[in-house]
Amino acid sequence: MSALVTDQFRILNASNFVESVENSSNSYYITVGLPNPTIVGYGRSATWNTNPPAPIDSIAYSKHSGDVTLYGKKVSSKNIRRLVRRIDWAAGNRYEMYRHDYSALRPSPITNASRLYDANYYVMNSDFRVYICIENGSFGEPGSPESKGNVSQDEPTFTDLEPSRAGDSGDGYIWKYLFTVSPSDIIKFDSTEYITVPNEWQTSNDAQIRSVREAADSSVNQNQIKTVYIEKKGQSYANGLGQEMDIIGDGSGGKVRVDVVGGSITDAVVTTGGKDYSYALVDLGPINSSSTGFSANLVPIIPPSKGHGFDVYTELGTDKVLVYARFDDSTRDFPVDTSFAQVSIVKNPTKVGTNDVYQENTFSGLNSIKFANISGTPKVGEKIEQIVQGGAGRAYGYVASYDLETKVLKYFSDRSLYFNQTTLDTQDYTGISTNGRAYPFESTVNVVSGQTSSFSGAIDTNFAGITTNPTGTKLVNLGVDFTGGLAIPEINKGSGDVIYLDNRASIARNPRQKEDLKIILEF
Repeated sequence: MSALVTDQFRILNASNFVESVENSSNSYYITVGLPNPTIVGYGRSATWNTNPPAPIDSIAYSKHSGDVTLYGKKVSSKNIRRLVRRIDWAAGNRYEMYRHDYSALRPSPITNASRLYDANYYVMNSDFRVYICIENGSFGEPGSPESKGNVSQDEPTFTDLEPSRAGDSGDGYIWKYLFTVSPSDIIKFDSTEYITVPNEWQTSNDAQIRSVREAADSSVNQNQIKTVYIEKKGQSYANGLGQEMDIIGDGSGGKVRVDVVGGSITDAVVTTGGKDYSYALVDLGPINSSSTGFSANLVPIIPPSKGHGFDVYTELGTDKVLVYARFDDSTRDFPVDTSFAQVSIVKNPTKVGTNDVYQENTFSGLNSIKFANISGTPKVGEKIEQIVQGGAGRAYGYVASYDLETKVLKYFSDRSLYFNQTTLDTQDYTGISTNGRAYPFESTVNVVSGQTSSFSGAIDTNFAGITTNPTGTKLVNLGVDFTGGLAIPEINKGSGDVIYLDNRASIARNPRQKEDLKIILEF
């Protein structure tokens, strides 16, 4: 028994994801992490930067990505868009007309696509306006030269609500305007491979979107069918121009005028598109003068939903979603003296110490230490330690960032610090009772030291709050709240669902750059 996951299921999943992000009860974050991917340990290797490993789809691997998360940026409706392939209009190219019946049995005539969404049936012009090809001058049976249509000569530029020619060349193309990519979307999401599609098409109050959507509502405007394709012209039909025939099927109200010359149908123009059709035929009985002639085959093209422009997600096949975030130096949550080698999307991390979904715009996933004094300079990625529990244990971490001005060190602790350092796994080893136990750093007189740079720092046990004034002239917001010189992450480590994970070669940050992260999810 064979089965099929349909295109509509993928489009639905993409829409469900967008709606989930837009739901105020959810919080999705793009996160970056793993500043030391080449330190050999859990999930890391010395060759990471030359050959980043594929992420592993397991609970343990996902939780480790939470261990090494540096910070996150919330995804809002402003930063998520559905996508379709980018097809630019160019003079001299052939474009396929929209048809509801492209399949493996009836592939599209130019690209030989076995499904509608792989055919080149829409374009974006030089002004970022998107159009559906309603007609391209084609006719005839599949595989015939005529079925490929004409080359396009006139760039569509109009924004009229009804399908129209783009110019006077006579190239045979009829285009239907759908939408214009907004300037803000061009700046934020522009790509050589994809076109961004507006959010909330069915409910948007944008004047242009609303006019296109409402004009396409055939339940009101009786304009569902726009094209009748002449696959076979037939013979022995009653001659005459502009003879109006009914479009029959499971809908109603459709009519088409046909021209018959020499007994063959030479033209078919829809005069009333009707409504509620999922299939249709042209009733040529009134002009069929002979049962012995060759029968014509006129194919009414059924638009998606109620009509072209009513539901652009189904019409264009939006089964991809782009998620965007920008990380800069505007907040101390995003240290610029670090690097990252993992990017993820996390759904609904929880606020530290609670079960509440975290809702703020940004978060820090790092622990922080405020030093009173320090000798040497911590190095990003190095291992740090502190004697704790009255000498009974060791607290470990990896440096993620160090701010010379504020004397604040940010660090993370992951499971590789406690595993067997020879086998890099859970195998028993000498000293596991002390070194295998995860201890937190303590606000004590005991110093914190680094194994690579050999720095040594005393914690500022009297420091509390979220701001400091290191020079006496500038108040600095540290982004996290300190108690006794220590601060914890703003989310519970490893909380939330990791729905996307990507390993990259290490990317170094600096104050002169911003990272624009664009993640494309394909459903």
